[in-house]
Amino acid sequence: MSSDPENTDIWSVDARTGGRVERVGSVTTAQELRAVVRAAASTGPQLQAAGLAGRARFLRTAADRLEEDAEEIVALADRETALGESRLRAEMARTTFQLRFMAEVAEDGAWLDATIDHADPAAAPAPRPDVRRSQVPLGPVAVFAASNFPLAFSVAGGDTASALAAGCPVIVKAHPGHPATSQRCLVALREAATRSGLSAHVVGMVHGLAAGLELVRDPLVRAVGFTGSTVGGRALFDAAAARADPIPFFGELGSVNPLVVTPIAALERAGAIGAGLAASFTLGGGQFCTKPGLVLVPAGADGDRLRAALAASVAPLPAPVMLTSGIRQAFVAGLEARMALPGVSVVARGVGDDAASPRVMFTKAMDIIDEERLALLLEEDFGPVVIVVEYADEAELTAVLSLVPGSLTGTVHSGSNEHGPDSMAHRVAVVLAARSGRVVWNGYPTGVAVTWAMHHGGPYPSSTSTATSVGAAAIRRWTRTVCWQDAPAASLPAELQEDNPLGVPRRINGKLVVSD
Repeated sequence: MSSDPENTDIWSVDARTGGRVERVGSVTTAQELRAVVRAAASTGPQLQAAGLAGRARFLRTAADRLEEDAEEIVALADRETALGESRLRAEMARTTFQLRFMAEVAEDGAWLDATIDHADPAAAPAPRPDVRRSQVPLGPVAVFAASNFPLAFSVAGGDTASALAAGCPVIVKAHPGHPATSQRCLVALREAATRSGLSAHVVGMVHGLAAGLELVRDPLVRAVGFTGSTVGGRALFDAAAARADPIPFFGELGSVNPLVVTPIAALERAGAIGAGLAASFTLGGGQFCTKPGLVLVPAGADGDRLRAALAASVAPLPAPVMLTSGIRQAFVAGLEARMALPGVSVVARGVGDDAASPRVMFTKAMDIIDEERLALLLEEDFGPVVIVVEYADEAELTAVLSLVPGSLTGTVHSGSNEHGPDSMAHRVAVVLAARSGRVVWNGYPTGVAVTWAMHHGGPYPSSTSTATSVGAAAIRRWTRTVCWQDAPAASLPAELQEDNPLGVPRRINGKLVVSD
């Protein structure tokens, strides 16, 4: 941990001016970190004793408590991120929805995967014992807050909500880009905990780069959730794996999110696709993990019309205020490196001469396939830039897609069948499904619905596991399986007791029983 007094203060900075506004706290020392982790760990038995209903009540109370302070929290988040109050009000609504949704998921109990095989003395080739299986919480969880979602992927965000629903205490590594917002959300969560009869320490928080690394290494921490850069995430991932007792690291890292436009789609609606693409890749200043960064369009007049519509939509857009000065510097450096590549040109940019103005870059598939320059084009550049790649035929398209690294999303725009079946779109979708966690059809990947079926993850480097960080299945990251053999009824968890007091779905002797 840092011992330099000049470098220990945590300041809230105005994203628009770059000026310090208020001192929020200080970098967490090693001793303080141990105390925070141990205080959180001590609440684990409380969370488990609260049961599904008690944890659900806490999550709903947390949503209510955040809404009580919504205006203050939104104002703080806007000051620290410059994302705009309208966007942040919507994000607050998503955050409280996630908390209530995970309360519903917890109560439903299907995630427990309760499974019972009754004893069968006559089973062949040998008598079968009574075997029962379900999920138990892993223990204290470390959550790393994201820069681009100060509410929905931060202190009270989806990782925290799903971990608490599973029965795991949470220690958040606050993001330095919005510390005042983080502190205010922590207060709300802790007050919700005490209102629900739980200890305020069920959620803790630490500050500082070194504290984040030590948090991953702390022996009481049993899993990690991370949303951020590939470089930072990989360092933490490696640290989690290098422990004497390696722990799961659920990281969401970089993603280029390829979007493919088939020739028939370009013929039918080039203008609409171009305009929609402009709105998608500049949304939130291009600082979305699901921003379409690589767009493949067909050569010819229809592809030219699409690029013209894209350029016209981008031309009046101003440069965004980036989340932090570091993010802005990295984005501008990435732009300059890409613009210096042979065969790559800037075909459109936003209004003004700001170095961070939105950009549309263009190249041809034949110029980059198997070239070293492709590696740079396939890296995520966090900000308002999109690379348009022109393909001459399906072979060129497939060759480029085969080199795209794992992504959170893959999008295909297909024809409407007015001009005949678009069989190419279906083949492209198969390729995209092999390289992404969510295939979007005739839409744009920015925006992730919080639903029972949603999957937000993908092959490395988009994420470090096969799990999802959004949707009902997110809760399963924070559990492990325990099997009980010939256990007395009094020792069984409630979901495995014969009378099913929780009323959760169960599989009994191979048959799914929704209510028994």
